Amino acid sequence: MKDGIHPEYFDTTVTCGCGNSFQTRSTRKELKVDICNACHPFYTGKLKYVDTAGRIEKFQNKFAGGSYASLQKGKKKSKS
Repeated sequence: MKDGIHPEYFDTTVTCGCGNSFQTRSTRKELKVDICNACHPFYTGKLKYVDTAGRIEKFQNKFAGGSYASLQKGKKKSKS
């Protein structure tokens, strides 16, 4: 390997939003993640919505009013 072109490699602490943390190696000293193997639905077998930006609630509010043309049955715009 050439000298001086590779980044430094550190022992890293990875911290999840659920509180779980573990040690690994990386080019960063600390990593913070939203989801890990201790809380991910694939590994736990429990259904859990992973919604960090409020997308599910935003979607439900958007379609709750029923004001979209694709949701209106039988009503078509007439051309004048």
